[in-house]
Amino acid sequence: MMRILGTIFAGLLGLAFGSFLNVCLSRWPAGESVVKPRSHCRQCGRTLAWWENVPLVSWLALRGRCRTCRAWIGWRYPLVELAVGLLWAFTAWQSLPGVLFPYIFQPYPYQQTVSTVQELLLFWLLVALAAFDAEQLWLPDWITVPGTVVGSLFYLIPLVFWTLHIGDEEIAAMAAWAAAKFIVGILAAASLILLIRWLYWLVRRREGIGLGDAKLMALLAAWLGLPQALLAFGIGIVLGALAAVVLLVIPSARRGSETWAMSKLPLGTFLCIGGIVSSLWGQPILAAYLRWAGL
Repeated sequence: MMRILGTIFAGLLGLAFGSFLNVCLSRWPAGESVVKPRSHCRQCGRTLAWWENVPLVSWLALRGRCRTCRAWIGWRYPLVELAVGLLWAFTAWQSLPGVLFPYIFQPYPYQQTVSTVQELLLFWLLVALAAFDAEQLWLPDWITVPGTVVGSLFYLIPLVFWTLHIGDEEIAAMAAWAAAKFIVGILAAASLILLIRWLYWLVRRREGIGLGDAKLMALLAAWLGLPQALLAFGIGIVLGALAAVVLLVIPSARRGSETWAMSKLPLGTFLCIGGIVSSLWGQPILAAYLRWAGL
């Protein structure tokens, strides 16, 4: 029962954080505050009633349109709220036994709690970046750079405390080696995008991939580690290629289209989706691949 209630609560909390994320996605590109003014229709400016701000439910009740001017609200609002809500609920369902009973399910008390908070925050960041890139072709530095720093701290701080607590030179050397490999992994993930960007410029003499994608790969490596970040990259490339093929075979999408889909594909969006998949199932996927490859 506690697991079910905790999952429901996490899902509702995710819907609320998804609703706040929608406010950020609407106002940050325009340089507006996320606090003032109150939520309002972007078309007619009318301040929304409280019942028009209920995550997901209000959009469904209003059928995706403003109650006053009937302007289309957009699919991004329910999709972002639903994505964060489902991801948070799934994470809670998977991790609640270790959170509620840390001494039974984990060798180190509260390790699962920290890991769960880390995963919830990562999902929020990836949904935010995916939506930003899909709408604006923009991966803001003030999300990717601090996100990489925070992900690195989640990994490095326990190493420091563990080393200080043990107080052994051999353990300290092992921790230093682990930290060095971690930092090299972040640089390698970012360098992969930079290498592709450079090769594309040599062939086409124009930019093909933005620097924001390199910073996003660094963020993924900081939170997931280099192997799972590379898995996210592979998934993102496959999804991007499939999206390009679908657009090429749809005649209506090619006729005079001025949308981002016909000029540039948001690679960051696909990398974020790959990051979510890798975070949820990356280790089993990599283990299955290693078994298949006989490694």
